[in-house]
Parts: sequence; structure tokens; C-alpha cells
Amino acid sequence: MNVIVSNKYYNDLSNLDIDIIKAITGVFTIDELVNQFTNFYYNKMILDITAIKDYQNIETIQNLSMNIDVGNIILLLDDSEVVNSPSYLSSLVSMGIYNFTRNIDSIKFLVDNPNSYKDVAQYHLLNSANNNFDNNYPNVDNRRYNMRILGIKNVTPHAGSTTFTYMAKKILEKKYNVLAVEVDEHDFMYLNDKSLKNCSSLDLPAFIAANQDKDVILVDLNDQGSISACTEVLYLIEPGLIKLNKLIRQDKRAFEKLAGKRIVLNRSILSESDVHEFEYESHSKVFYNMPYFDDKDSSNKELVNLLMKMGFARLDASDEGKGKIFNIFK
Repeated sequence: MNVIVSNKYYNDLSNLDIDIIKAITGVFTIDELVNQFTNFYYNKMILDITAIKDYQNIETIQNLSMNIDVGNIILLLDDSEVVNSPSYLSSLVSMGIYNFTRNIDSIKFLVDNPNSYKDVAQYHLLNSANNNFDNNYPNVDNRRYNMRILGIKNVTPHAGSTTFTYMAKKILEKKYNVLAVEVDEHDFMYLNDKSLKNCSSLDLPAFIAANQDKDVILVDLNDQGSISACTEVLYLIEPGLIKLNKLIRQDKRAFEKLAGKRIVLNRSILSESDVHEFEYESHSKVFYNMPYFDDKDSSNKELVNLLMKMGFARLDASDEGKGKIFNIFK
């Protein structure tokens, strides 16, 4: 039997299809939670992070980890920038809190299939970009690496990572200090935007280290780029029959390798029911179903919604503005 501690997400959590022995609602200090559950037997505690007083202070969560068995906690994150920052997520992993999600639908799965470190290692900065910075760039102020280094990688060949990266940059730059870089390719040159950068995979850590003033660095990984310098990655799949069959023939474990990762169906014409069928057949979870979009529209609502779902809370879905239509003659 499980317990639920909820606040902001009370309505969503109250509809979970799991066995519940106790549920409380409100905002609680860590001491209050410890007093309520120290001698109370339960399987998992589904904990709405907004139910924790001062939850954006990572030391509060550290206090939680020292007083409640973190192996029994499933933490439902909110959409705030602090909670979704790489440093905050990395700290959760460092504390041994491996079962965290922003997706209500993932909670039932985590109850029966708790994460191991392997499932969340991608969020642990000590094992990704920060290792490179610490070892190779001793003059870098690593405290600044609250920046989000978002990789966009094609899973099916040519699934649209370059255009996707460019459009994400156009949207994010309205509210964030953002930079976009393409790795090992030169397709950015055709977008006629001098702010777009290129570098090799080997030079990417140095490139990131040289741009510590940014809030976000978008990395177009194309088909083959390494994700090692990224704090988070979107994996693009174009769900056409030929491309999917080709992917599976090349690697039968392709979707197994994507378990727990953010899969985006890009250039998709799939309906909601089609997506559910795709998830069932591929044994995967789709993070977002992205239809074909107008690459001249810098306020694309679907892409704004995806980025807001990722915790880019400064964005506003009501922003308007296309600018020039083609920007060919520069």
C-alpha cells in the first residue's frame, strides 16, 4: 500500500490507479512529514514537491533524504525553473533520489519499476559535463553551470534536429540568454543567422566553458553527436513507417536503449490514439508528439508548449510574431 502527500497536484494524484493506505494534503515541513510517517508502514510515498515547505531550497530536500528512506519516495516535480535546473536534478541524484518525474502517468510505472542510478545518470552533472570542466578547464567557475545544455539528437536519420534546434533558439531567446551550436556539421549556414555557431565534438566542452554567461546552450547533435557534454537531451524520432522499420533493422534494441529518455515524435501526423499504439508496440513513453510546424513562425505554439513542459517557465504561450517570412536575401 502507498501514501500520497499532495498540494498543487492534488486533483491529478487523487485519480491515480494505485493502492492507497493514506493521503494527506497541504504544505508540510520535513519535521512534520517525518513525525507522520516514521512509524507508519507503506510501500511508496508519492510526494508532490509543492507539498514540501521551502522545496526550492535544495537543503530542504537534503533534510528529507536524511530522515526518510529515499528508496521509498517518488517525487512529483513541478514546472518551476529552479526545480528543473540541471544543478537541482543533479543534487537529487546525488542524494539517492532516483524516482522523480514531472509526468503523472509515470508514477504508476515507478511504483512497480523503481529507477536505478543508471536510469537517472544523465542528470548527474558529476558524470557528464562537469567532469570535463573540472579536469580540463580549472579556471571555469563551475557554480555557473546551472545553465541548461540541451542536446537535440536524431534517432531516425535526419529527423529534423537542425530546424528543431533553430526554432527552439528563436523561441527561447525572447526570454533567455541562449546560444545554439551545431556539432560536426554545417547545416546552420543555410539558416542565414550569424548568431548560430558550429564546432566539433572534441571542442564542445571548451565551447561551453567559454560561454558561461548563457542561460541555455542548445546543441544540435544531428545523427551522430555525443551527448556527454549535455545536461539533458531530446531524442527525435520521425514516425514514418520506412524510417521506423529501418531503425529497428539496424538496431533491434533501439527502443530499449531509449527507456527513460525524452522521446519526441517530430514531423508527426500521429493522432493521440496512434501515439498510444506507438508506445504500446515500442514499449516506450513519448515525451511529446510534435506535428509538422512552420519553420518561419518564431512563436510556434506546439514548440512553446514542449519547452514549457520542460520547465522553461518564462515562456508565454500567447507570444506572437513571425517577423520576415523567408529571410532569404541577407
